[in-house]
Amino acid sequence: MYTIGHKLSKRNKLGIHAEGERVCLDLLALSVEAAFTPKTQKKPLLEKLRLKAEILKHIIRSEYELGILEQKKYLRISEQLIEISKMANGWLNFVTQ
Repeated sequence: MYTIGHKLSKRNKLGIHAEGERVCLDLLALSVEAAFTPKTQKKPLLEKLRLKAEILKHIIRSEYELGILEQKKYLRISEQLIEISKMANGWLNFVTQ
């Protein structure tokens, strides 16, 4: 996400893409926090992580539909976000069992 930003126009870079970068950093912070939190306290963090992943998917899709992102970059990021979602859901299922 970060490396894509320098190729965008100022309007897009400081607008929707900046929000996407912020959500992406939140995702990273939540995943690290959940990794170092005791198992009994992980559930709320993982639920937030799952929600942030879905929000970022929609932001990325909007960027693609608005013509801000190229198809190749959109597909690469979407693929990674789908994998993050699967992992977060699996982790959440593991914690709740």
